[in-house]
Amino acid sequence: MSTSTVGAAPGYRPSATLPFVAEFRRQAARRRTQLALGFMVLLPLIILIAFQFDAGDDDNGGGEFASLISFATSGGLNFTLFTIFVSASFLLVVVVALFFGDTVASEASWGSLRYLLAVPVPRARLLTVKLLVAAAYSASALLLLAGTALVAGTLRYGWSPLRSMVAAELPPGQGLLRLLAVLGYLAVVLLVVAGLAFLLSVSTDAALGAVGGAVLLWILSSILDQITALGGLRAFLPTHFSTAWLGLLSTPVQTDDVVRGAISSISYATLFWALAYWRFTRKDVTS
Repeated sequence: MSTSTVGAAPGYRPSATLPFVAEFRRQAARRRTQLALGFMVLLPLIILIAFQFDAGDDDNGGGEFASLISFATSGGLNFTLFTIFVSASFLLVVVVALFFGDTVASEASWGSLRYLLAVPVPRARLLTVKLLVAAAYSASALLLLAGTALVAGTLRYGWSPLRSMVAAELPPGQGLLRLLAVLGYLAVVLLVVAGLAFLLSVSTDAALGAVGGAVLLWILSSILDQITALGGLRAFLPTHFSTAWLGLLSTPVQTDDVVRGAISSISYATLFWALAYWRFTRKDVTS
């Protein structure tokens, strides 16, 4: 018998507490989950409707903006790429920070965290389940955004080759694979936000503080990355390789920065998650 179950009630198994499915359903019933996922579906439709008001002249925002509209409306794949482009730097950061930053801090603010631990749910298991559920919803948000954009864009603009500013046209099948690779890399980059928000979530009882803190630190890193005087130090910033996914659209594919960005993101995320586990398993939970 494990020492962790000595003195426990007959039939008690730590691995059976707080099932993933139960936590997934509980989070699905929350308004913030429904609003976040709903907005992922709504945003591509809003962009699609906004494009219908374009009169087609050259006075609607300048040549650069007009060329972006022309690019986005040249096919479903291009519309999807445009939607990802305008969402990646801020919207997706906020959504991921919301799912990971709200997960533990909200329980503490409601006063329900200590009751979960009194079930008893082992602290490490509670964090692991909440981490996996937050990851599942973050991935769902990313897929919903891209999937809705692809379906809506294809129905409106057709199934055409993928165009980009750094490559020749790609056949639709190959273009779709490139978009999936872009989504995969973005998911890896956003692990930094996930780790930071999760660390803040176990460190405070204010969910808004955890979410906002992760977003503000990401913005701060992005600002510092623009300061060329920092030189090689910028490569150590978590946002330095956040746009390396553009290399996945080039001909030939440029993967050097993608690999560096993936290693950097996974390293930062692992560090933040390790600190979160270390902090939560040692803190006094009174709320």
